[in-house]
Order: sequence, then C-alpha cells, then structure tokens
Amino acid sequence: MPLHAGDIITFERTFTVRDVEIFTEISGDEGIHHLTPDEQGRLVVQGLLTATLPTKVGGDHNVLARNMTYEFLRPVFTGDTIICEVKIEKYEKQEKNRTAIRATFICTNQNKKEVLTGEFSGVIL
Repeated sequence: MPLHAGDIITFERTFTVRDVEIFTEISGDEGIHHLTPDEQGRLVVQGLLTATLPTKVGGDHNVLARNMTYEFLRPVFTGDTIICEVKIEKYEKQEKNRTAIRATFICTNQNKKEVLTGEFSGVIL
C-alpha cells in the first residue's frame, strides 16, 4: 500500500541479550556496558542497534536513504520493549519515476519514556 504525507506507522520490538551479542559481533562495539549485565541482569543495547527500528519503514517501502539523524535520549536495556512511531512528513513524486520521502520518528520504551528521536529522508525508486 503506498504511503502518504501524514501517515503514521507504529511497530514495536523487544530487545534480547542475543540481539546485543549479534550486534556486538557485527559492529565490533564491545563497550563494557554491552558485555557486562547490570545489577538487574540487563545489558545496554547499542545505540545504533536501537536506531535500526525506524529503518524498518525504509525496508518495508524500498527507501534508499540519503540522510538519517538520531538523538539518543536515554539508554535502552535488554528486555525493554520499544515502540517506534514514524510519521511521513513528505511523500512526493519526482522525475525519473522516483518518490521523495521524509519522515520523523519517536521511539518510546514500555514506560512511555522517549529513548530516541530523529528523522530520515531519501527516495523510493
């Protein structure tokens, strides 16, 4: 289904220890806080792993990203469920069968605290 300016897409993900382990292996981000559990047994999820949430919209709609901006507001821990709300701000047909897209997003944890905000823009081929 095509997108339109004003559309809001919402989805969620619960991060696991395995997610952090795999991302550590792929990214090389081996900060001690990603490897050593806190007093509650949780690991801190890498910021860039959290930042993959809004890219789901790009994957679902074949967006070729040109710009992405993130503001990391508070840590995300394994076991946290993050709700990502993406708002399509611009969706315009252009020449050469391309569509320009710009979106903003807000990610909140299960306690309704904002953990990540930002925007992305690109084209759909």
